[in-house]
Amino acid sequence: MSAAAINARVADIQSMLTALQTGTLQASPAATQATAATATTATPATSFASQLAAASAATMPTTATPSVAGDSTQYDALIQSAAARYGIDPALLKGLIRAESNFDPNAGSPAGAQGLTQLMPGTAASLGVTNVHDPAQAIEGGAKYLRAQLDAFGGDQTKALAAYNAGPGAVTRYGGVPPYAETQQYVQRVLGYADAYRSQLTTTTPSIL
Repeated sequence: MSAAAINARVADIQSMLTALQTGTLQASPAATQATAATATTATPATSFASQLAAASAATMPTTATPSVAGDSTQYDALIQSAAARYGIDPALLKGLIRAESNFDPNAGSPAGAQGLTQLMPGTAASLGVTNVHDPAQAIEGGAKYLRAQLDAFGGDQTKALAAYNAGPGAVTRYGGVPPYAETQQYVQRVLGYADAYRSQLTTTTPSIL
């Protein structure tokens, strides 16, 4: 059954339920028998309930920040070390890496950014990164660049992240996050990941401030 057919059937059922609740409609014996027959013959894989669940999932909003529960990686030690070296919240640095590359050291963008922290060739060179696909170098370079943006914008994480994504010139020009949909979504995504990672750190390692 197509999604359109499922949605139409859901609307019909909702109308019938409303009518039944208000006493304006009573289920006929034929309808009752048809419902019973459907329930008897439907298999779990193709039942209306499973189709309805699939249709509901397909129409749910997709703007929520993905869950990061249990999102530990082989790079956590490198992230903690680099964050400590540059005085950065490790949760923020990890959130940035998640948003930039989803922890794939071979990730690349059409614009030419590469590695875990998606450094452009010129930026990588200026940071002393000789191999952007080496996780240690990429995380070191990304942390150093993020620290520079935090310093440039008075420690404001929102502006620093916007500068990391769109360039410090754009942030200076607009006096904050530029009106670019990609940058605005990027900032919110990184901050959302960071909040979740920070909660994990608080829950699993209370002694770490």
